[in-house]
Amino acid sequence: MSRSLHLNAFVMGVGHHEAAWRHPRTDERRLLDVEHFVELGRIAERGKLDSVFFADTLAIGPNIRRNSQAVFEPLTLLAAIAAGTDRVGLIATASTSYQTPYGLARSFASLDHISRGRVGWNIVTSAGADEAANFGLPGRPVHADRYERAEEFVDVVAALWESWDADALRLDAAAGVYADPEKVRRIDHRGRHFEVRGPLNSPRSPQERPVLVQAGSSESGKELAARVAEVVFTAQRTIPDGVGFYRDLKSRAVRHGRRPDDVKILPGIVPFIGETETRARQLEREFTDLISPDYALRQLSAVFGVDLTDLDLDGPLPDLPDESVIEGQKSRSTLVRNLAREGNLTVRELLGELGGGRGHRSLAGTPEQIADDLIAWVDAGAADGFNIMPPYLPGGLDDFVDHVVPILQARGRFREDYTSSTLSGHYGRRAVTAGIASCGEASGVAVDIDARFSAPTPS
Repeated sequence: MSRSLHLNAFVMGVGHHEAAWRHPRTDERRLLDVEHFVELGRIAERGKLDSVFFADTLAIGPNIRRNSQAVFEPLTLLAAIAAGTDRVGLIATASTSYQTPYGLARSFASLDHISRGRVGWNIVTSAGADEAANFGLPGRPVHADRYERAEEFVDVVAALWESWDADALRLDAAAGVYADPEKVRRIDHRGRHFEVRGPLNSPRSPQERPVLVQAGSSESGKELAARVAEVVFTAQRTIPDGVGFYRDLKSRAVRHGRRPDDVKILPGIVPFIGETETRARQLEREFTDLISPDYALRQLSAVFGVDLTDLDLDGPLPDLPDESVIEGQKSRSTLVRNLAREGNLTVRELLGELGGGRGHRSLAGTPEQIADDLIAWVDAGAADGFNIMPPYLPGGLDDFVDHVVPILQARGRFREDYTSSTLSGHYGRRAVTAGIASCGEASGVAVDIDARFSAPTPS
């Protein structure tokens, strides 16, 4: 059976390509213009995309001379986009490392009400040492500790969102009853990292609670995603790799009492779209030629946690620390290392490959070729949809919405109009009536375990 794709717009500044702000197709001044981002939300909504998503970092970045900054804190920015759109989902990144569960739960619940149920939380643990320094820490917490804290953090946030029953709010002016106190509960959480009394001072939103999104692909990241995430953003570059990740994560979800379809897996893709494949490749080359090597080398250094700024651009990537000893971007370091080795790339060639999406797959072609590629991945069981990462904005998103989406719609692989007003509805989430940890039984629906995902695929 042909499956309908899920499509999310991952937008960043004036484009995902690190040189986007230098290209004549963009206006670098729009990095500071909130109307630019509201326009992106409207473009995504015009294409009936599931959501727009904003990443976030808590430090200035490795090379202020060369890189364009993400100026706006995403939750604040999404409030402006919510006011300018009606249906498209709104996903913001927020770290579990340097916030409190109560504060985060309240902020996301507020935006969920403001947007009438269109919000999602992308759960991250903040891997940068420079981020830790901004919060008074001598270094970043070790990887295992960050994820242990994240596990507890997410459970506390979920409990706070569910501390109001769905029918707790009465608003009975005649009787003088605002809410039923029997349906608003303290959570009285006491754990290793947090003590939180609750309840949250915000009732449930039109979609019950924000959608949970996760993007880590380390072992700890995959376990967290399998237990709680409804959407997983990932970086896979080949269909076999995508199939392996897809089956592994869905298997883990089943072991946590969930159904395979409870988790939607969306690899990232950076599409360069042209009227011909030759023109699309020329466009990709234009962006690659604008890469600043000194900035790109600092980005590469951040991945591996060692100084690589003096590398010979025309030489091979040297031996670098293994994922097992890296405390920051574990899974991304393995992806980059494999990309260099399998393609026998020079450092310069590697930096060109990474320039569009920092390891996510770039694809140059006609709208038909792009559509064919996306469908092939989904039909092979490598994805449920895609995180579209336009290399330049707004034009790259316009091109995808105006030229690729209609092809997918004509082939019956993408919606022609929204069928839901909430983000959870776009992703097909079942009703939430109990805690995340027991979601397999919470809805009253029998857990339908697909035998294909009863055990992970052997590596």
